[in-house]
Amino acid sequence: MTNSTNKSVKPKLRPRNLTHWTAVGFGSGLAPKAPGTFGSLAAMPLVMLMLQLPLWGYLALTILACLIGNYLCGQTADDFGYHDHPAIVWDEFAGMMVTFIAIPLTWQNLVLGFVLFRIFDILKPWPIRWLDRHVHGGFGIMVDDLLAGAMAWLGLMLLQGYLH
Repeated sequence: MTNSTNKSVKPKLRPRNLTHWTAVGFGSGLAPKAPGTFGSLAAMPLVMLMLQLPLWGYLALTILACLIGNYLCGQTADDFGYHDHPAIVWDEFAGMMVTFIAIPLTWQNLVLGFVLFRIFDILKPWPIRWLDRHVHGGFGIMVDDLLAGAMAWLGLMLLQGYLH
């Protein structure tokens, strides 16, 4: 598998392959610049719909997205011959879902959660960076974004005074 430092490798995307299409965020990860940001933006309508569900429903779908994501991201990376290709953004979808667990649906929360998630995903503070470099396969692709989502969630909770 190709090292993740060469971002110019073109993915061997098969448009009719549902696994590929989902892993690239229904096309959002194919943006030529900032695919992770576009993937996170593309996740927002799904998150907004999910926030209409009771908490147990939101959690169930988030867990399902995370479990399925291990397969989607791992299989697509294998097919592309490139670990964690920038076009693979399902991990951003799952990370955004984690960010908004039990968060009230307001435009302010949506903007703040998006910004916090992108900051943690881009800067990768410890232990996110360590996990990103040392954990491989589908879980390795997913885990850093899930932790970035958890840190963004914690930031949202702290800023809203839910945690003291």
